[in-house]
Amino acid sequence: MGPDHVGILLNSSMFRGIPTRRTGQESINNYEEVAKEFDLTPCFLRLGDIDLKQGKCIAYIYNGREYAKAIIPIPKVIHNRALYSDPAAHRNVLQLISQGTTVFNANNRYRKDLIHKLLWDNKYLRSYLPVSVPATSSGLQQMMELYSDLILKPVRGSVGHGIIRLRKGTKGWEIIHYSLRQKSWIKARLYPGDLPKWLEKLLARTPYFIQERIPLLEYNNRPLDLRVTVQKGINGTWNVTGLFAKVAPTGSFISNIAKGGTAYPAPVLLGNLLPAPIVAGVLAQVKSLSLSIASELSANLPQLADLGLDIGLTDNGRPYFIECNGRDQRYGFRKAEMTNIWKDTYRTPIAYARYLLNHQKWTESERIK
Repeated sequence: MGPDHVGILLNSSMFRGIPTRRTGQESINNYEEVAKEFDLTPCFLRLGDIDLKQGKCIAYIYNGREYAKAIIPIPKVIHNRALYSDPAAHRNVLQLISQGTTVFNANNRYRKDLIHKLLWDNKYLRSYLPVSVPATSSGLQQMMELYSDLILKPVRGSVGHGIIRLRKGTKGWEIIHYSLRQKSWIKARLYPGDLPKWLEKLLARTPYFIQERIPLLEYNNRPLDLRVTVQKGINGTWNVTGLFAKVAPTGSFISNIAKGGTAYPAPVLLGNLLPAPIVAGVLAQVKSLSLSIASELSANLPQLADLGLDIGLTDNGRPYFIECNGRDQRYGFRKAEMTNIWKDTYRTPIAYARYLLNHQKWTESERIK
């Protein structure tokens, strides 16, 4: 018998790029390389090519020379790396699961307010969360009375899209937002109780929530946070695969790499910003907090196994949870020149797929006995 198949579920645009290796930030080579270690063959597929009635799918498989399409039985374990906004797609994934396929990270885009609520309900984790309320006019008024620095976030969205900052300075409140038309950050005076018309329309149209902005540690006057990759691996348990620091570009308060942020190895950067004796302890606390967050989320959300957590630090190194990403982009490790850890972010989920397949086989043999 040859190696077992493991499915990697991709969006159509990425799937179409496989023959020419044009798959954006997703490294097809890394999947091939690490799968050999676990006697697995990666099969790259998209939802539209899965035939649930026949129990078969069309997948790209490397034949030693090139990627060719093949019709194969639906893999028993699939790692979802696709994002779906269409409810019909989510229903198809659920149907796939109901027919016996394990799809981990089946849903990888949860509302930010849901994630916050799940973590807020845990008394231990609550002290590591910024205060958050829905973005209503009364909620905004209340938060402006309590805090002098606020972040407005769309409850759905990624890579920093649509984030707005409200900050109280010596001359009163100002609003800071990104203008797509001008391709730059815009600052404007904000009068309490008198929101700009465009903001009123935006909040009426799109669900937002308001958070106190944690005073983040800065590097050269640029705020930073940490991206922590937390994944299940060969033992089926959560581990921290690695972390790096993300620094916002000059003039911005958003550190996302996709929005111009810069990636650095965290120990080196923090060694320049915090007292040297506390850096190791801060990083250990960040890892411990990240594992607690992953554990709490996976107790409430099904089949989570691969997360990217954004953890902010204050000037004295105290960690705060900022955001959770269900499809961790991973390439920040490559940008921070942490190539081995970048490869580990692919290795660990494939190892988890091997764990799941072994578990399925053991369960099957026990059932036959």
